[in-house]
Amino acid sequence: MMLEKVDPSVVGVSQERLKRITRWLEQQVGEGKLAGASALVARRGKIAYLQCAGFADKEDGKVLAPDSIVRIYSMTKPLTTVAAMMLYEEGCFQLDDPVAKYLPEFGDTPVWRGGGAPITDVEEQRSPMLVKQLMSHTSGLTYHFMHSTPVDAQYREQAIEFQSHSESLAQMTRRLASIPLLCQPGSQWNYSVATDVLGRLVEVLSGMSLADFFRQRIFAPLKMVDTGFSVPEQTRHRFAALYGPAVGGDMSSVGGAAATVPQEERGGLVLQESSTQSVYFEEPMSCSGGGGLVSTIGDYARFCQMLINEGELEGERLLAPSTLRYMRTNQLPNNCDMAAMGQPVWSETSYDGIGFGLGFAVVLDPVKASIITSVGEHHWGGAASTFFWVDPAEELFVVFLTQLVPSSTYPIRRELRARVYQALVN
Repeated sequence: MMLEKVDPSVVGVSQERLKRITRWLEQQVGEGKLAGASALVARRGKIAYLQCAGFADKEDGKVLAPDSIVRIYSMTKPLTTVAAMMLYEEGCFQLDDPVAKYLPEFGDTPVWRGGGAPITDVEEQRSPMLVKQLMSHTSGLTYHFMHSTPVDAQYREQAIEFQSHSESLAQMTRRLASIPLLCQPGSQWNYSVATDVLGRLVEVLSGMSLADFFRQRIFAPLKMVDTGFSVPEQTRHRFAALYGPAVGGDMSSVGGAAATVPQEERGGLVLQESSTQSVYFEEPMSCSGGGGLVSTIGDYARFCQMLINEGELEGERLLAPSTLRYMRTNQLPNNCDMAAMGQPVWSETSYDGIGFGLGFAVVLDPVKASIITSVGEHHWGGAASTFFWVDPAEELFVVFLTQLVPSSTYPIRRELRARVYQALVN
């Protein structure tokens, strides 16, 4: 169910200047950077712009449309955090509770000493991993694709992949807890499987599977009819293919040498997964709260409108306004940005002038970040170059969908930001 589309001038957006977004979308497709892409700009509760360009599946000639279903990967994280905060509002936990209170397996997880030390050189947690640290990526966990430490190598060795067809979320989480933490909880910002652990916490606290909680408590109230952890047979004809550049076209390039290949040498597109044969056509045994969802631009727009409405959409309230305001408040110690606290290898956001709230990045200083936006704007993206941001000061949100991994391939997000804000005229 799509939000209402209006003449852009009604909500202070220039129709003429919006054409620059259309030209840019067509350019990305025309130059072979993207197979297809769609962008939605909403302001003051109405859609001012919605445009698609190119293909959902280039090989099949399937055109990208507003109802095309795509892998949103880490754009799942804000939904999982909303789910957890709904349970927080119900009194199920406190933000500063130790994770081990609900997932005892993390009580004895050791911490890698760092530097050039082997994975066996560990120490105890000086202070326990807290629930709020799962939401802000300061828990000491990491990701298998980082390719930078013995800890992420251990994730690869032990196949820590949360969207699993062979293990439950409980089993995967227990195996994860046996691997040393990358650093002491609370000491660093590291992009990680923390939101997957949070998804397991949602299961424990609610007594429901993560998929059922999402379906009943989030998707049904918000009328997100095409969002889920798999694609049912009746909608598979709307599913998009996944692509990568010919050079640097997989997640192992994140922060590595392939990420430095000049854009003009990426070499066009290579199919990573077709739209007709996909792991998403089968229900997973465990659902990844960190990156397992598929969705449409209309569905995700409804989630964003709920965020900008401070927890409510069309009479359905998921969270209180005070909770949403807290979630978009920087949670990093001493109000520092990610550049002061994190690993500078991930591309879901820039780091200078950007903090992290609960579930998404938060703009602290637009000048330091070198982007035109508002203080308090919050955002996140996914590995297939998808992206969204919510700017309460401008009563604005934007959803951008495409299917290109990794998201560090091109500076798509910054280029789109510039074209959106130049179109706001009052």
